[in-house]
Formats: sequence, C-alpha cells, structure tokens
Amino acid sequence: MAASMACQAVARGLRGASASCLFLNKNKLARVSSRRWLNLQEYQSKKLMQESGVTVQRFFVADSAPEALEAAKRLNAKEIVLKAQILAGGRGKGMFDSGLKGGVHLTKDPAVVGELANKMLGYNLTTKQTPKEGVKVKTVMVAEALDITRETYFAILMDRACNGPVMVGSPQGGMDIEEVAANTPELIFKEVIDIFEGVRDDQALRMAANLGFKGHLERQAADQIKRLYDLFLKVDATQVEVNPLGETPEGQVVCFDAKINFDDNAEFRQKAIFAMDDMTESDPTETEAAKYDLKYIGLDGNIACFVNGAGLAMATCDIIDLHGGKPANFLDLGGGVKENQVYQAFKLLTADPKVEAILVNIFGGIVNCAIIANGITKACRELELKVPLVVRLEGTNVTEAKRILSESGLPITSAENLDDAAKKAVASIRK
Repeated sequence: MAASMACQAVARGLRGASASCLFLNKNKLARVSSRRWLNLQEYQSKKLMQESGVTVQRFFVADSAPEALEAAKRLNAKEIVLKAQILAGGRGKGMFDSGLKGGVHLTKDPAVVGELANKMLGYNLTTKQTPKEGVKVKTVMVAEALDITRETYFAILMDRACNGPVMVGSPQGGMDIEEVAANTPELIFKEVIDIFEGVRDDQALRMAANLGFKGHLERQAADQIKRLYDLFLKVDATQVEVNPLGETPEGQVVCFDAKINFDDNAEFRQKAIFAMDDMTESDPTETEAAKYDLKYIGLDGNIACFVNGAGLAMATCDIIDLHGGKPANFLDLGGGVKENQVYQAFKLLTADPKVEAILVNIFGGIVNCAIIANGITKACRELELKVPLVVRLEGTNVTEAKRILSESGLPITSAENLDDAAKKAVASIRK
C-alpha cells in the first residue's frame, strides 16, 4: 500500500530533524535516516577539520559588522566570501528582511564586507528550507575566497553492509552525489576500511588517484584523506562528507564544504562538541521533547499520536489518515520509558492548540505497559485533560495496565487494536 500523506510528512520530518547517512549497495547509493539531533554551523565544522590538520579556507567568525570588517582586513586575501551562518540550505539564493539578496557574497573590498554584514546580522534570512518568516542571522563567517580548478567528492561513513567505515569518492564533485551514482556509477569508488588498521597508505593513494589527483597533488590528497579519517574517529562521527574536495590553481587540495554527522551514543565522551549544538533554529516543541528523550515532529492535523517506536508511529499516522483523521504529530517514546516521560509527553501534546483528541498506541516489548498506564492517569489528573483520550495497550504487563486505567475513574476510551483505536479517535472528534 502506498504511503499516505501523513506517513510521507513524518518521513520528511525525520529527515529534517536528522542528518541522512549514505550507504552503498554495489554501484548504488541510497540515503537512510539515522537518529540525529546535533546541528553544527558551517564554521564549527570547519574549525573541527582545521584542528585535525585538514586544509580549509582561512576564516574568521563575527557577530557584528565592525568585527566582520576587522576580520576581512586581517585575512588580507585577494577575494573574500561572506557567509550568513544558518543551518538551512539555499543561503545563496535567500532574501533578508533588510532587503539584501543572498546570504553568500563575494567581494575584493574589505569595506564592503562591513556594509554587507550590517545588512545580514540581526535580520531574518528566508530560503527554501527556512520557515516563512526566515531565520535570524546572529553570526557571519568571513573567509578567504579561493578559485577551484577541479571539484571532487569524498566521504567516510559507517556502512552496515561492511560492518564498519567505508571511504566513498568520485572525481565528479560539487553536485548531487546520488545523481552521479545513478547516471555514471563507474565514477563512484569505494574502499572498505579495517577499523583496527585504519586507512592504509595504499588505500589513500588509490582513492586520491581515482579522484583524479595527479603528481604531487595525489600524495597531498592522500594525506588529506588520512587526516579526515583521523577526524572521523576522533569525534565519533558516523559520516564526514566533503563536497567539494577541490583543487586550486596554486596547487592546493582544499576541503571547501563539509557535513559531519555524529554518533549520539558518544555524547558522554564528546561533551565539547555536543555543547556546540545550535538549537536556536529547531522547533521549540522538538527541543523541549529532546530534553526528556522524546522524539517529536509536529504535523498539521488534530489527533495527537503517542506511540513507542518510529515504525509504529508512522503506521498509526497512516491508519488515522485512512479513517479520515489527520495526525497532529509524531511522538515516539522509545524503549526504556519512565513514568515522568509519559507525563512530559502529555504536557507537550496538550500544549498544542490544534489537538482535539489523543491516541495512545503502545506495544510493550521493552516497555512496561503498567508504567505507561500510571503515567497516563497521573497526566490526566494533574493536567486536567480536556480532550478525548483513546488508549490501545498490548504486550508486557498489559493486564495490570488495563486494570489501572479501568479503576482510575477517568474518561479514557480503551481500544482492542490499532484499527479500533484509530476509528474511535476520529469518531471522538466528530461527536
């Protein structure tokens, strides 16, 4: 059965909240979404690369027009690029509410940098990926502009099929790598890395040659590849993607743009990196949910979904849609849920003025249904729930959970299965 609009919206939301990872299957590339909550600005990623000895453009960061002007003078470069720092893509074609067009500008005059920064900082930049009102720019990056004679693509990522890290490269850089893989799969090169041995010299040189680097640039590129792998390990990355890895007329191999995805499970030993997380552009409800290890994505319907497991959540959204309802959100409790998380989840759901009913759909494997039931009754009483509540529970300790709900004296509608729950949730709004 084709995915419903609700399910597609959830998938888009997951991709928006997450950074996608590339996985290889023979000559094909596919993007799959992994849990990803850490968002770094471009200058932060460049700084991490710089600290690992990776060659990037010289740059400074400024949060005022005078600082930007001073940075441009300090660079003493032939040409300067000024970039507004927001997480959304499409900055170059964006529009500021100051009237300035474009969040990326090139100039040879440092004085112009100050003038442009004055029209960027403190103003909202709207692109195809931002909300309609845009995103306020608080920081700009002032960098040396370098000419690129040739662009290549290079990435290191975790590949499940290989049970470890893999290098992926193509001499066709500066464009969508999926298109390259689809149209010219022979231009995609792959090297499996032994996690214990690391990137061998012969592997790095072979990849550099496959990327089209020649002469002294081949060894220079191989050195950059090894440094990128060192960074990959050092920061517990799941992906380091450089596009383009470019060659300059002066004979330099430079990482011009990079995306770094991090393993959330390594937060305990990467505290400095996770402290850089920029949450200012995130949805406030998603940010609040993350504090309690809840995964929340807002949708445009009126039936709130309270579910454990992403797959079950999308199925719940689909069945609500099938019966003529519209899901208001995607909220995933996850596995090791505690009673307080249930309470906080209800606080988030009831704070949404669009919500006219709540559907709880729990399949208790790891999750103890009795904990869910206690959390539900506590939330209903303390939050004085005003909207209809439909609950479907199945699995671990479900008999005890149903007893807790039935003896609570609260107006909770029980459902036998997911289909029954969806029908009752939709009907509760139509009454």
